[in-house]
Amino acid sequence: MFDKNEQNTRRKFEDPWITENGKRRARVALKSPKILWFNTGTLCNIKCQNCYIKSSPTNNALVYISANEVSEYLDQLVTQKWPVAEIGLTGGEPFMNPEILGIIERCLNRNYVVLILTNAMQPMMRKNIKEGLVKLNKLFPYKIKLRISLDHFKAIQHDTERGLGAFEKTLQGMDWLRDTNISTSVAGRTIWGETELETRAGYSKLFKKRRYAIDANDPTDTILFPEINENIETPEITNDCWNKLEKDPDTVMCSYSRMVVKRNGMKKPVVLACTLITTSSEFELGYTLKEAEVDVSLNHATCSKFCVLGGASCSH
Repeated sequence: MFDKNEQNTRRKFEDPWITENGKRRARVALKSPKILWFNTGTLCNIKCQNCYIKSSPTNNALVYISANEVSEYLDQLVTQKWPVAEIGLTGGEPFMNPEILGIIERCLNRNYVVLILTNAMQPMMRKNIKEGLVKLNKLFPYKIKLRISLDHFKAIQHDTERGLGAFEKTLQGMDWLRDTNISTSVAGRTIWGETELETRAGYSKLFKKRRYAIDANDPTDTILFPEINENIETPEITNDCWNKLEKDPDTVMCSYSRMVVKRNGMKKPVVLACTLITTSSEFELGYTLKEAEVDVSLNHATCSKFCVLGGASCSH
């Protein structure tokens, strides 16, 4: 039995093993790794209203990871025999990393599919980046996939999040990707008070008008992410919740992925349990993939809001 005084002093999401009310906290095992993420750095060309990890033109909490550092983890994938088929690159804005083309090429040379999360704005549209993407796309057809952050199918909503004129700049980038036959998908948001059917119908009209080869009704082609509002309360996930929610823990992101980041001031990168929880030290699993082969306790509000109850995933 748990001591009542201990239970009264325990705070929500504090204990990795026990919830605030003394129940066993849900944990997720790394069953079959499908994707390894690299955060290329938290610097971004814009500052969004509700960025999941607060990227901005001044936030360098996570510094640029190098191509050599990425290669070290690609070697570890082989050593640990992780059945990973896809490498994910996120930020910040990945195309601001000065070694991004080298990082992409090294992953492609290992025969991985490379998924890049981008706003498709100025950093991607620089001459050397465009030339590099065209070259790599020809050398490795169907291996490069860009997921574009397009918060809504109308400018007014998208620009509310990302700044005046951002919508048109992103569409210019998407037009270029269309014309160069680089595979694209879209990540939208569900914060607009619309039904999912209404949202997907709106994206469908936009994609058809601009001749984008993106299926608005395919949830792996047009991904709709829930909001993470830190001011809204969310329940803790206990071990009993899986059955009550009829949810399989193997569908939660930390059961099949890990993310590598390099913190400002650190000499080498570290492996995290999640792409979204970058500031909590308890979600650091070690410096190597071998160290990261451990169960993850869902003792963070994001685990509940985004992954379990929100049903979202950064991976396909």
